[in-house]
Amino acid sequence: MSANKFALPQQDIEGLYVDHGGWLRGWLRRKLGDASSAADLAHDTFVRLLAKDALPEIREPRALLTTIAHGLVLNLRRRQRIEQAYLEALALLPEPQTPSPETQAILLETLLEIDRLLDALPRLVRQAFLLSQIDGKRQSEIAVELGVSVPTVKRYIAKALAHCCFA
Repeated sequence: MSANKFALPQQDIEGLYVDHGGWLRGWLRRKLGDASSAADLAHDTFVRLLAKDALPEIREPRALLTTIAHGLVLNLRRRQRIEQAYLEALALLPEPQTPSPETQAILLETLLEIDRLLDALPRLVRQAFLLSQIDGKRQSEIAVELGVSVPTVKRYIAKALAHCCFA
């Protein structure tokens, strides 16, 4: 077996952590500018590996770790954007209408889950659903905007609803 190519059984994740954990934390720290978030995401990267039933042959461990960590960075930034938009919307509410901190936390988690569910849908399905639910557009308007038929828009919206309700 060559030096840069090796198979990594599940029990060798500890070795991967020992060999590359510090490097990954440094990479994430440079990417995020925050040592605490970098440590959290490095941890989450290894948790993702541990959660796999079986690991494939890993030729480039740092490339694998970077790929997983990059996805986690994107998720973190997406979450931060949603949270910031939510807080800005809350700031516009009159004081008596502001939800309690507990309700705010529940609403934020719900928004994040809806975002995750919608992100898993094909682009046109997601667009049709959002145009319908957020923009309040009629199905005929959505069909014109997306360049599809009205029955297709109906299928898209039904698919999105089913996906969000039964996921």
